[in-house]
Amino acid sequence: MKKNKFLIITNHSYMLWQFRRELIEELLKQGEVVISVPFGDHIEDFKALGCRMIDTPVDRRGINPVKDLGLYRKYKKLLKAEQPTMVITYSIKPNVYGGYACRRLKIPYCVNVQGLGTAFQKKGLATLVKFMYKTALKKSKVTFFENQGNANLFIERKIIKPDNVCLLPGAGVNLNRYELTPYPNNDKLHFLYLGRIMREKGMDELFAAARTLKQQKVDFVLDLVGFFEDEYKETVEQLVADGIAVFHGFQQNPVPFYQQSDCVVLPSYHEGMSNVLLEASAIGRPVITSDIYGCREAVINNESGLLCTVKSSDCLTEAMLKFASLSKEQRAAMGKTARTHMESTFEKSKVVEKTVKEIQK
Repeated sequence: MKKNKFLIITNHSYMLWQFRRELIEELLKQGEVVISVPFGDHIEDFKALGCRMIDTPVDRRGINPVKDLGLYRKYKKLLKAEQPTMVITYSIKPNVYGGYACRRLKIPYCVNVQGLGTAFQKKGLATLVKFMYKTALKKSKVTFFENQGNANLFIERKIIKPDNVCLLPGAGVNLNRYELTPYPNNDKLHFLYLGRIMREKGMDELFAAARTLKQQKVDFVLDLVGFFEDEYKETVEQLVADGIAVFHGFQQNPVPFYQQSDCVVLPSYHEGMSNVLLEASAIGRPVITSDIYGCREAVINNESGLLCTVKSSDCLTEAMLKFASLSKEQRAAMGKTARTHMESTFEKSKVVEKTVKEIQK
């Protein structure tokens, strides 16, 4: 009997380590794991687990036909050399080019659609991406989705068939790593935004809401953790200068920032399943987020957090003001409800178990 060899193809080593290491540990119990990824953070950590690593550069954002054809050829050459028994892909280019290479070589593969990103928001690009996905996923063993809305879109656009879909509650959250911690006793209200500071995460709405709260004399601070896009450099610097925000930059370990926050705010335009919301909720922090697929699933509205209309600074302002009016006891109670919600629906081991079961079918 041929030994299992799992080949994971992805574009970001840090994200794979943060959210998929438990799955990889489970796959290692069943065979060899080879990971194709642009080398970055945690490569040695993966090797220590027992994975074999292959450096495969990927231009994550560019749309260059020549480069993308080169990536497809790299994947095809890799697959011929490794002859894996199963390939698992993450993110759009590995999904499309890795998936298509697997299809051509008749190698079993599973695809993870973690979110739709900007590609499906732009008409011309959406048509191209639809065609590419449809071509690549035609022979996938299973396609994993992190929210029902994304799955429905693929089915409605006839990219995949309904019986090829497996819905997961995101990557899940490790409740041991993100332990419930006592609610903080801050001198002023701390709202936390954690993630890339970019338009599609709702930065325009968040910054507008923060300025309104400041004008209304709410005693708060907005903690910003993450990289910012160049277009937001001056805005962030001005918010800091005006005493509205504190910019902490990118942080490898987000846990202390979750613990010190009173509430995590994520007014995103689209998500697969927000890991930030899962992690914050697991630690016992209420969240304010957009009422969209990939965010609403993580929140019990008015119990573990507050949902607001996407792209509405007025609605976001109202939600933040409502939260500011709550007592510390009410906020802490919301945080405990958030933790309970994570325990019942998003526990990491359950997600890993379901994923492995689908791969093995």
